[in-house]
Formats: sequence, structure tokens, C-alpha cells
Amino acid sequence: MAKKDGIWITGASSGIGKAVALEFAKIGCNVFISARRAQELERIKDEAGKTGDNLFPFPCNVASSANVDQTLKKISNEFELNCLINNAGITSFKEASDNSVNEINDIINTNLLGSIYSIRSVLPTFIKNEGGTIFNVLSVVVKKTFTKSSVYAASKMGLLGYSNSVREEVRSHNIRVINIIPGATDTSMWSQEVRKEKNDLMMSPESIARIIVSAYLHKDNLVTEEIVLKPVTGDL
Repeated sequence: MAKKDGIWITGASSGIGKAVALEFAKIGCNVFISARRAQELERIKDEAGKTGDNLFPFPCNVASSANVDQTLKKISNEFELNCLINNAGITSFKEASDNSVNEINDIINTNLLGSIYSIRSVLPTFIKNEGGTIFNVLSVVVKKTFTKSSVYAASKMGLLGYSNSVREEVRSHNIRVINIIPGATDTSMWSQEVRKEKNDLMMSPESIARIIVSAYLHKDNLVTEEIVLKPVTGDL
């Protein structure tokens, strides 16, 4: 019997991460879901019904390199890992002068350093196995300038540069690095007020999840290195 593909998803407790986890679980992959709150991961597994049999909670705070390494070790002790999806992310919609040092640190530590720690942790396994896939869920802020998003933009643009460099380093090991660049998506990153007012202009997490799964399943010698996704009506 063929081994199931193993997909590790950070920030899997809601939004795009949750949708991607459920989509991969539906096609029979072993899906390792991580977020800081264990109870949220268990709730998703319970709500998924039969699909939940393919969901395996591994709580992790990606802002801690030690926690990332410990989580990977736990996963690897039980399962084979083929794919990492960096989705954990936070933001604050404030002018640069209004961001506190704590907010700046939280955003950079989660969005940028957390993703770097996660990529760094899986690379030895992927290199040894001569194959693997890394998805980075970025944002349209790497393509277009928005106000009240300066620290968030810095974190995502930093990850874009890092992942593009890593891609060149690992090509010879058959490792794919794919950047997903979504525009406005109906997730909890937005306030309830904005989501209620602009919902019909936003993409759904489920639509983005289907694109990610499709890109993963395309496994010949072609790789889509960057996918920009926007609502048909454009940016908010």
C-alpha cells in the first residue's frame, strides 16, 4: 500500500489554513495541523467528521524556533512529511507611527521568523529525501503598496525574498518552493465590520485551498513558483 502524503500546515486553526487542511484531508493525505491553541485544533478535527481521521493536531507556536523543532520531531517520529505550508500570520491595521514595539515584534516573529524557522526545520529531511514541497502564503502587499500595513508588508516581503533565495538553493534536490499571493480573503484577519460590508468582494478560503491542493498535486517537472490570486473585482 502506498504511503500517504504528509502535509504540515501552520496557522491551521482558522481561515485559509483551516480550509487547506480540510481540502487535503478530503483527498486522503495525512494532515498535521498546527496553531498555538490545542483546543482549536481538536475542535476542527471533531467538526470534520470522517475527514477528521486524516487530521492530526500538533500545537506549535512558530515564533519559537525551539517549539518548531520540537513539533517537527514529534511529527517525524510518527509520520512521513512531504510538504510544509507556512500559513501562520497576524497583522494590525495601523499607521506605522502607531505600532507598538510589541506589535512589531509579534508580527515579524510570527509571519517572517516563524516561517523561516519552519522552512529551516524541514529542509534537512526534504534534502535527504530528494524531494518536498514548501508553500508560503504571502499577501498581495508584496505586489502593491497599502497604507496601515507597513509591518505586515515588511514581514511578507521579507519572506518573499527568503523563499525565492531558498528555492534557488534547493532546486537540485527536487524541492518545490511555491509562493501563494492572495488578495482580500474572508478571514478573521479582517474585522467583523469589514467582513460584513465587503464579503461579496472577498475571496473565500475554500477557493484558495483548492488552488493550493491543485498546485501540490501537479508533480511532473513543471512547478508554478508564484500564484497571484485576486477577487475578480480587484483589490479592496
